Amino acid sequence: MRGTLREFRSFDRPIQLLQINQAGINFGFYMLMPYLAQHLAVGAGLAAWTIGLILGLRNASQQGMFLIGGTLADRIGYKPMIMAGCALRTLGFALFGLTTSVPLLIVAAVLTGFAGALFNPAARACLAVEAKERKVAAFAVFNVFYQGGILLGPLAGIALLNAGFTAVCLSAAAIFAVLTVLQGLCLPRRRGMGPARRPVLREWRQAFGDRAFLSFAAAMIASYALSFQMYLALPLEVQRLGGGQAGVMALYAVSALLGIAGQVRLTAWCAQRWSRGQAISRGLALMGVAFLPPAALAHLPPAGGWAMLPVLTCTVLLTAGTLIAFPFEMATIADMAGDRLIGTYYGIYNLASGAGILAGNLVAGTLLDVARTAGPAGLPWALLAAAGLASAAAVRRLDRRDRLSPATQVATAT
Repeated sequence: MRGTLREFRSFDRPIQLLQINQAGINFGFYMLMPYLAQHLAVGAGLAAWTIGLILGLRNASQQGMFLIGGTLADRIGYKPMIMAGCALRTLGFALFGLTTSVPLLIVAAVLTGFAGALFNPAARACLAVEAKERKVAAFAVFNVFYQGGILLGPLAGIALLNAGFTAVCLSAAAIFAVLTVLQGLCLPRRRGMGPARRPVLREWRQAFGDRAFLSFAAAMIASYALSFQMYLALPLEVQRLGGGQAGVMALYAVSALLGIAGQVRLTAWCAQRWSRGQAISRGLALMGVAFLPPAALAHLPPAGGWAMLPVLTCTVLLTAGTLIAFPFEMATIADMAGDRLIGTYYGIYNLASGAGILAGNLVAGTLLDVARTAGPAGLPWALLAAAGLASAAAVRRLDRRDRLSPATQVATAT
């Protein structure tokens, strides 16, 4: 942790605020969201399909609006979009705690999701611009704060639930209100680097016409499908093995603690030895390899404490692969944008990753159901491993062809 704090202190104040901001965003979000479905079912007395609709609208309003949020960040500025996103989430979370009316709950869900679409691309673009040549190191520290919020948020939520779900919601809303004020006071007022008066469709045409960037985004889709198995396949496997909710929470804690303790050192080690493309492709390969232990042992019946070892190994390797790839991945996107449409590029990239998560969940869920009834138990895990290795090979191929080079992107844009 000393190395992380030293690295954090080496950055300018705006970068430090963006990193703290991400910890606050995740802290407030995970303080509330893990317990929302139960509140809607028990506290609000809603039917399961209504709960699914509300949660689905929250996710759809975020994933579907990332491009809009990124474009607005480029045209209006990063600071206004970050502040607007935090302010909207303040309102959305407060509504969740103050009403049980379905129409108002839907409004809260849409506001909460759209808020993420506003501040997510803007915050990453702002961090990339402020960090300049230190993008990789900045995103490494960013991910430490990101994981810290995920780890501490649910614990705070459990503690506050004793005072009622309204207290949880209003506390989360207060966190986003404070973040809004802090960013208004401390973030520099800087516009995105793209031409402000150029038509939006022309900017989108430029971004969607960047074949190297789209190839990179497509190659990375599988990584998000794999990383999201922390919330689908791995929890289901823990339940099958008898680990219960405590086992699932243990996996999340292990993943978050690895990120907090190891991200900065691991990034520095990789940066000294590998190029960005090599780091990303090797991180993806490790994410694929992570699914081989459960693939090899899934056919064995649950037996004793050792039954959890393949799942734990998968969690550790999957987290390590993500930690390796993430900072280099974020820096590469910003460089491919050529300091022109960074928010737009992050918006498109988030759209692609959202599609990857959706497709990955559908495929993985279907395969897990089939494997339990009629197919080989290890098949879903083996296919997930193959997806990770194929993604790694695709990124490595792009790197060898110099398609991830910032110089190539600038020349192409010119």
